Amino acid sequence: MDIEAFTRREKMLKLREELLAVEEDRLAGRAGTMPDELDNYLESIIVEVEHGKEASV
Repeated sequence: MDIEAFTRREKMLKLREELLAVEEDRLAGRAGTMPDELDNYLESIIVEVEHGKEASV
C-alpha cells in the first residue's frame, strides 16, 4: 500500500470513528453538531479523498 492510499484509508477510518461517536451521542439524546456544520465537514472530507484519488492516478 502506497503512502497516498494509506493516508486516504486513515482519513476514512477517522471519519467513520467520528460519525459513530456522533451517532452514539444522538441516540443518547445529547446535543450534537448542527446539520450545516456536519455538511461542511463531510464535504471537506469528500474533497480531500477525491483529491487524493486524483493525485494517485
